[in-house]
Amino acid sequence: MAWRGLHLSQPARLTLADNQCVITQDQGETRLPLEDIAWIMLDTQQASLTAALLAACMEAGIALIITDARHHPNGMALPFHRHHRQAEIAAIQIAATESLRNRLWQTIIRAKITNQAALLSMLGSQAAPLYAMAERVTPGDPENIEARAARHYWQHLFADFTRQNEADLRNAMLNYGYAIMRAAIARALVAAGLLPAIGLHHASALNPFNLADDLLEPFRPIVDAMVWRLSNQGPTSQGPTSQGPTNHGPTNQGALTIEHRRALASVLLEPTRLAETTITALLATEQSATSLAQALDAKSAKILRLPEPILTPS
Repeated sequence: MAWRGLHLSQPARLTLADNQCVITQDQGETRLPLEDIAWIMLDTQQASLTAALLAACMEAGIALIITDARHHPNGMALPFHRHHRQAEIAAIQIAATESLRNRLWQTIIRAKITNQAALLSMLGSQAAPLYAMAERVTPGDPENIEARAARHYWQHLFADFTRQNEADLRNAMLNYGYAIMRAAIARALVAAGLLPAIGLHHASALNPFNLADDLLEPFRPIVDAMVWRLSNQGPTSQGPTSQGPTNHGPTNQGALTIEHRRALASVLLEPTRLAETTITALLATEQSATSLAQALDAKSAKILRLPEPILTPS
């Protein structure tokens, strides 16, 4: 079972030998069995891959994430036909009724808001309003409670913060972490036989990953918690504060460093709870995607299993 990721930030040549990924760099050669790898992130413009390795990665179900010259993830490669019931599951997915899609979206948004509330609660901030909002989400979320919850959440998670401020390093870290998590979810959906382009709620004709963006929602607080730690928000050495975030942290402005990117690339290894079991976020993406396929097949949102982040203050 795949359990590790490969983050490359230095010039490298990647080749295939004996069903292993061979990474050749100035320091020497490293070999990793393909069966152990879940994702490869090319965080450098000076990496080359052979076609043989690329084909083997697709066969093994490895997600390949590519970044641009600014080190921002801007694309990924995913395998085709990773499930023996591919056509059958895709047909079930496409035939899902609006009522079922709305009930599944209700479950997803309730989980997202509940996870956001859990993070605020761990920080000693105002979580009660979010728990109350989660209970009020109805099928399809026609009242857009998700957006109301987001306004409360960001106000109390970070000091002097808006998601629209591209100059804020915290936004750069969030976007980087979300891209990593999105790639893992897309990989898991393909493995479960689902079509990432056909969403439950997201329905952009230009987005090939609508369903990945749907399932990403309850995973976002896992990334948020890591970014909170990386940005040194609040007095972490003294435990949670009852006043919420009280300082700006030293890293609110500037560009992502290699240390930030390396840390965020490991977000898929964060401990997570799903169905009362502690697993990694990576394994949670796989189990959530599988349960989504089962929920669509059974026409029951109750089958869907979503993550609960394990949160620590530092």
